[in-house]
Amino acid sequence: MTPEPKPGEAVLLRSVFRRRVRFTIPHRFVGADSGRLVLYRQPGSEGRTVRRDANGRYLDRWVRGDEPTPFMWARTHMLLLVNPAEAHSLELFWDESWTFLGWYVNLQSVLRRSPLGWDMTDWALDIWVEPDGTWQWKDEEDFAAAQCLGVLDATEAAAVRAEGERVIAAHPWPTGWEAWRPPADWGPLALPTGWNTL
Repeated sequence: MTPEPKPGEAVLLRSVFRRRVRFTIPHRFVGADSGRLVLYRQPGSEGRTVRRDANGRYLDRWVRGDEPTPFMWARTHMLLLVNPAEAHSLELFWDESWTFLGWYVNLQSVLRRSPLGWDMTDWALDIWVEPDGTWQWKDEEDFAAAQCLGVLDATEAAAVRAEGERVIAAHPWPTGWEAWRPPADWGPLALPTGWNTL
């Protein structure tokens, strides 16, 4: 069994579909809070992703298995809160000067432990919440495309949306982490060797 990381340790979060890594980026392990893992994503950290094309699409290549390409996380600090048994994560965003931007609900499969960190599958549909608590669904077109491409059937898609509705009803923001800041000696992270090994 892979031991729980120590605070400050680098861990890899990956979105995996059909045994292929579709997105990944390293985070710092902050700790645990009421059953939730807390991970920090810092500007300047290196990752891999299946990028959108000029028309804003990516899911056809995501499903086909095209290789993810290098990218660097930029412009925002992000703190991710996730209960490994729940099908979403709650993310807090700040700009580079630490002005709070809002919360993001990422709808995804439950986490699976890996030797490098945790794996999940992103289900395309998300929720954005403004600092004043107003919210909106995000990436509805991507979610529809995922269903057309066979990523989700009608029953699975309904379960994803129901999870989002459950989170909205629970209203888990503010989280108590809005004033958090990382230690001064934490720097951006490089992508580790073996990032694509499952």
